[in-house]
Amino acid sequence: MQEENGNQACEQQYKTLFEPEPPTVVSNESLVPNLQLLTVHAPAVASKIEPGQFVMLRADEFGERIPLTVADWDREKGLVSCVYMQVGRSTYKISDLKVGDVVPTFVGPLGKNLELNHFGTVLCAGGCYGIGSIYPIARSLKEKGNEVITFIEGRSDFLLYWKGRLTSVRDRMMVATRDGSSGVKEGYPGEVHKMLWNGKEVAR
Repeated sequence: MQEENGNQACEQQYKTLFEPEPPTVVSNESLVPNLQLLTVHAPAVASKIEPGQFVMLRADEFGERIPLTVADWDREKGLVSCVYMQVGRSTYKISDLKVGDVVPTFVGPLGKNLELNHFGTVLCAGGCYGIGSIYPIARSLKEKGNEVITFIEGRSDFLLYWKGRLTSVRDRMMVATRDGSSGVKEGYPGEVHKMLWNGKEVAR
């Protein structure tokens, strides 16, 4: 009886921590090899998140706390999405989460949000899982009337994700791949140098 009361108390405490409901997995899908997109229903976090901030999560009660930059959110639906790379035990545990699973720890928003205003022409660059990180920044900059140039790079074209999503928030997209399968092979520094050398003014 004592054990049962203890379990009920723990359950009540758990529910209280996550009122009105705990953070729940909505989707956990593969973007490209070793990169996943996790979407969690967490209205409290979604209502406050801003570009540049991150969340801290655990896949189970005994797992390591992992910081993940937020790649997208929907305030109305209460959804928060993060791109992560499968590189170790903790992130593989996250990849095992199924639709409907409760995320034991999903804390945020954390970190200082970026101060984004109307600057003029801005360049947002990202590679690998960092491509997801620049999406909300580019979106916010576009909403503020900036000319947005996005630059994404990866080892090969099949590793470049969210091209379509980035299209809606940019004026120009630059692409680089190490194997030359898409865009240029020179990489980010060389292409930016060319752009500046040709007289393109970039405020940020």
